[in-house]
Amino acid sequence: MRLIQITHHDLDGYGASTVAAACATVERVVHVPRYSDVGPVFEDEIKRLGRAAEREILLMTDLGLEEQTIAGLRKFAAMNRRREDGQKHRLVVLDHHASSLDQMRRLGLEATADAARPALHRIDLGDPEIAVLIEDDICATRMTFEHRALFATHEPATDLSSLLSAVDAVDLWRKESPAFRGGLALDELFWEVVSSYVPVGHPWHDRFVSDILLAAAASLRDGANPAELERRASEIRTGVVDALLREAPDDDPTLTTRMRLARALARSDALFRPLKDGTLLSFALDSGTFQRVSDLIMDAGRAKRVVNVQRMGTLSFRSNDGTALDGARLFRGGGHRDAAGGRLQSGSAFSMADAIAQVEPVLNPEKPAGSDSPFAALKNWKG
Repeated sequence: MRLIQITHHDLDGYGASTVAAACATVERVVHVPRYSDVGPVFEDEIKRLGRAAEREILLMTDLGLEEQTIAGLRKFAAMNRRREDGQKHRLVVLDHHASSLDQMRRLGLEATADAARPALHRIDLGDPEIAVLIEDDICATRMTFEHRALFATHEPATDLSSLLSAVDAVDLWRKESPAFRGGLALDELFWEVVSSYVPVGHPWHDRFVSDILLAAAASLRDGANPAELERRASEIRTGVVDALLREAPDDDPTLTTRMRLARALARSDALFRPLKDGTLLSFALDSGTFQRVSDLIMDAGRAKRVVNVQRMGTLSFRSNDGTALDGARLFRGGGHRDAAGGRLQSGSAFSMADAIAQVEPVLNPEKPAGSDSPFAALKNWKG
């Protein structure tokens, strides 16, 4: 079955996606930074699954369950009831936040504690294809490993023990654990690479981050202390990038890592979506990556104007024909002719689709029906 994962945008969330990828083929991973955005993302997946012809597995990890998300659990169950036997989708929710239990009870869903594991609670939604587990004494990375039978197709070929221990120690802030200092070092390395090299949304993103986490965890397993891991970080990153760019037609190893990757990113259709006027839109790119990649895109003639929309609602326009400022002015912004910025009316965006839905009608407003007709002017004439 096709497997899609929604997970948190932190070390534990990426640890969970790294474990999942070691146990199954994960076709797509959606990383969500804010729990308040989980509901809308989940809603989009439910709508898509309702139209899907084949069975799929939706795996949700390390996401605090708030009211809209819990409503989504009930919608998923209702959607599954409408599907024929043998075509029902599977939902696996692996959470470790105590607050999720509080929210469940408040909304009338009782959790049953496991007799052998008191910290493990299950929520019964009346559908054997839905497993909602909340276990608040281990991290989501370890939960994904220990409950892998719910989605896995094979056992991991890699030793994940040091990754599990490091993430468990730092995510639950177990300072007495021997793995805690290594977990802190792993967390530092994670935040250095997660956003500024291969962006979320690019097909290489999860492989890039997971390969770095696995290599760093292997160093910890071999006895590296935090300072040694920090010194090895550049070598680990370069090794992962060399593997990604082995077949790249324009790679230049004399450039910096960001410069090398920018060339590959600029060739991708995954990070930028065309709007009706030819502007290319990206979502939640690191500002440095956006600057480098957008410049290469415009130099290659793929677009004359690009815009990057951040989750918090800010927009950055770049152009090579003097139109960046024109775009920014439509979003209460300003700046230079070829480099300007503005802000979404709503104040935030939760996905690429949401960003497009908010930007497109402002940049390219629909004309009223018949407004291009020569009779339209006569109709509105008041002479």
